[in-house]
Amino acid sequence: MKEEYDFSNGRRNPYVKKLKKQITINLDVDTIDYFKRQAEATGVPYQTLINLYLSDCAARKKELQLSWN
Repeated sequence: MKEEYDFSNGRRNPYVKKLKKQITINLDVDTIDYFKRQAEATGVPYQTLINLYLSDCAARKKELQLSWN
């Protein structure tokens, strides 16, 4: 290992704004199973699929439509 490193030509991390935060969330078993099936079909981890779906909703500013029966 070097005594000193030169970072003068370094560049900033382009993904710094995309950092993720770990949380705990309660989801229905059917919802998890759905995303796990999608994960098997696509080869993308199910947690990544859930994040992509939620990110898309947020980016589109999708409004929640609830109907209580």
